[in-house]
Amino acid sequence: MWIASTALLAAMLALPLAQNSWNGPEVAAVLVVSATAMLAGQRWAIALVVLAELLLLPTVVPRAFVLGAELPVRTIAFVSVASLVPGLLAMRRAAAAMVLVTGRPRTQLVCRKFHRGLVAGAVLAMIIPLL
Repeated sequence: MWIASTALLAAMLALPLAQNSWNGPEVAAVLVVSATAMLAGQRWAIALVVLAELLLLPTVVPRAFVLGAELPVRTIAFVSVASLVPGLLAMRRAAAAMVLVTGRPRTQLVCRKFHRGLVAGAVLAMIIPLL
């Protein structure tokens, strides 16, 4: 429940920041819908929440760390980034849920591969705004 509520907060705060972004509004909408599904008790929704949070990072992080940004924009971006952290820390759970969603047998090796893929996606999401 904690992950879903912080994801909702992050998406609501990131939506106004995402007007000039290539995918911000769409990803924020997906994050809201998947967090709502998670609040409704759907265990598979953790996979979508983590993926949406990974894709929302390139929208929010530059606005939090750009020196020329105004104080209200920067504050909202910092709160949004902080709200994304609990979901990103649940990557192991998301990897296990992704294995179940894809229909593959849930073995330790397959879960590790999905987890490595999510970590690689997180690294890319952090590097993309810096380019």
